[in-house]
Amino acid sequence: MAPQALETDYLVVGSGAAGMAFTDSLVSETDAQIVMVDRRSAPGGHWNDTYPFVRLHQPSLYYGVNSTPLGSDAIELRGPEAGQYERTRGSEIRAYYARVMEKRLTASGRVRFFPNCEYVGKQRFVSRLSGATFDVKVRRKLVDANYLSPSIPALTPAPFGVGDGVSVIPVHRLVDVVDKPDRYVIVGAGKTALDACVWLLRNGVEPGDIQWVKPRETWLQNRSYTQPGELVGTLLEGISLQMEAAAQATSIDDLIDRLEAAAQMRRVDRSVRPTMYKGATIGDWEIDLLRRIEDVIRLGHVRSIERDRILLERGSVATSPRHLHVHCAAQGVRYPPALPIFAADRITLQPVRMGLIPFNAALVGFVEARRDDDAEKNRLCPTNPFANTPLDWARGTLVQMGADRAWSKEPDLQAWLERSRLNPMRGLRAHADEERVQRASQRFAANVGPGLKRLAAIVGQTAA
Repeated sequence: MAPQALETDYLVVGSGAAGMAFTDSLVSETDAQIVMVDRRSAPGGHWNDTYPFVRLHQPSLYYGVNSTPLGSDAIELRGPEAGQYERTRGSEIRAYYARVMEKRLTASGRVRFFPNCEYVGKQRFVSRLSGATFDVKVRRKLVDANYLSPSIPALTPAPFGVGDGVSVIPVHRLVDVVDKPDRYVIVGAGKTALDACVWLLRNGVEPGDIQWVKPRETWLQNRSYTQPGELVGTLLEGISLQMEAAAQATSIDDLIDRLEAAAQMRRVDRSVRPTMYKGATIGDWEIDLLRRIEDVIRLGHVRSIERDRILLERGSVATSPRHLHVHCAAQGVRYPPALPIFAADRITLQPVRMGLIPFNAALVGFVEARRDDDAEKNRLCPTNPFANTPLDWARGTLVQMGADRAWSKEPDLQAWLERSRLNPMRGLRAHADEERVQRASQRFAANVGPGLKRLAAIVGQTAA
């Protein structure tokens, strides 16, 4: 069968959070023709495969795409997160992206979506269903929206051996359990493992029936300081406290200690110093629940699970065929080499601000539409790799604050930031008269200069 010929301005590979936000920006800012390709059957990326009880780890108010609200933009009135903005569930996010694709992107007449297709390189993709091949003439740029696609337990085999008679399930199958095991053994230390433990505890499982195998401890962001909209003053307060901590810090450990004292960083176990930081958020109520789990194994990564033993890097512990081992140990965030976002014939979507995948992709789309020179585009959108360690918080803060300074001198970017629903700081000026905002503004102004100098020194000292 001869390849089918297509022609377009942009070929976007991937329709996850980054690909959707970027394409939405192009549709708003240009008259470009766009072809989107995804190996999955629906848009939304990893949200199509994640565990059923997953929720956004940030407020829904600034997630998704710029053109279309997600959720009701409501503040919770009851429950453990009363007084904070809602966080949408995975099923709602999947429906949201399907709606955006159908009602917004393809309805524009300028976006063609090819699901169930594998991009094989050289501007060619192949249908996974029919085998049909498509060759695409790209007039402007190929957009790689899959460069940082996460690995998740549902699609990634457990990274350890499994002996005969051992019960191991990926985390998304936890909701299918019908016979209570003698013990739930949660394997993993990241946000997925935290979510699994919280879900079990909230569904009546006794803390003593959970064993948690954690290769390392993680620092977590305090979610109460990530609030936008009517609560944007708390967001500015958090940033000002971070700069105050940075201005006084003498080392990376001292910096993190100060951030913890200022309630910006949290950890589950106060007796163990974390070595990991990936930017996940957590609420006080979740930490209170997680601290009830006392059987925590810290012997490194699991090598294999046998019928009666779990073999780890630094020892072993007993297990049983009557224990259910829950795989939460996929890598999650990946760390390929950082690339310039803009190149002559390619855009590689990567972070600029830490952690805000839709915002970053939408920003890149806007800059692509409004600037001609790739060097200028990269100046406005410096690559800011995902964090993995506490030092990466300092490095990433330097990058994003530098980008913020560059944006402040660009009137069109300032206007875009103020109208972008994906920008957590949107609308701050409307709250300028609030006492909390005024205090935070003064603290930030007093500390941002010294804070950035100290962060640069800390990053430089550690690198040396």
